[in-house]
Amino acid sequence: MSLALVRHGRTEWNRARRMQGRTDVPLDGYGRAQADATGRALSVAVWHRIVASPLGRARETAEIISDCVGDVAVELDDALVERGYGEAEGVAVAEAHERWPDEDFPGAEPIVDVVSRGAAAVRALAEDGRSAIVVAHGTLIRLTVSELTGQDCPRILNGEVVLLTREGDAFAARRVGG
Repeated sequence: MSLALVRHGRTEWNRARRMQGRTDVPLDGYGRAQADATGRALSVAVWHRIVASPLGRARETAEIISDCVGDVAVELDDALVERGYGEAEGVAVAEAHERWPDEDFPGAEPIVDVVSRGAAAVRALAEDGRSAIVVAHGTLIRLTVSELTGQDCPRILNGEVVLLTREGDAFAARRVGG
């Protein structure tokens, strides 16, 4: 069983280094090109499912990937939505870290909740046993991979893929693309 965890393509807020969270910012042209390149790279394998966060940037990335990999419908899963950053959404990343150096953003979703829902969603997909492409968001993927593998997962770039494999109860991750 393999899962390809894909961070959505770039948005204007990614380019401008703004905290995005659950604010529904669309892909820009470069982000669409990233999604297409990721889809073409993933098309060398057989995929049974594509599951995405319902936020537009992830959904559009998944649809572009679907066009590349064949006749695989995109399913949406609310558990894959990005962490809500509360008052930090829309704020420049550098400013947010200056204002809240401990990353305790007012009104933000607790990290433990992000980890719990992300890991549960990915475990459920792994239990399904079919290969799947999962299109989501940087923080959600990073925290989920860290939780499942027991290894720190560094920042994931737009369009980057983390291949997650499972043998028994153990997960292993390998980064590709980006």
